[in-house]
Amino acid sequence: MNKQDLRQAMKQRKAAHTKEELAALSERVVAALRATPQWQQAHTVLLYHSLPDEVDTHQLIGSALQEGKRVLLPVVVGDKLELRETDAKNLQEGAFHIWEPTGGAWTAYEAIDLAIIPGVAFQHDGRRLGRGRGYYDRLLPRLNGVTKIGVCWSFQLITQLPTEAHDIAMDFVITAS
Repeated sequence: MNKQDLRQAMKQRKAAHTKEELAALSERVVAALRATPQWQQAHTVLLYHSLPDEVDTHQLIGSALQEGKRVLLPVVVGDKLELRETDAKNLQEGAFHIWEPTGGAWTAYEAIDLAIIPGVAFQHDGRRLGRGRGYYDRLLPRLNGVTKIGVCWSFQLITQLPTEAHDIAMDFVITAS
């Protein structure tokens, strides 16, 4: 299956679940993530402000801040992702209806302990299929040495993804069924 066919298949798989089912699955994925030593030991975390068709991170952002973690979120700037710190109050709707923090760019990539990355689909070995615009493909090389965890619902985990030389795999993938 090519990338476009896989994206369409994942869209159909998501549509087969109710909003409530996806919310319950998201809670399980987030609980599994929060139980990892990588999460528990992290001080600066790159998260994403989820869209309705992604593992929900809205409460995770709030709990990370309550735990005293520094939270960074991506902001679409032209054809790349810029990272900005959030306090969950400095958000405004940005590109693609994604809520993004205001403020200056965060460029101290070496200070990031953990990156939580969304995807349309993942392979067990950490390979990732994105939405096709390449934003994370351009960001991930800057996160050299940062632990990268993909999060998804179990039906987004597949056995074989088409990959290219520039694709950067996650260190591991967390899912829940």
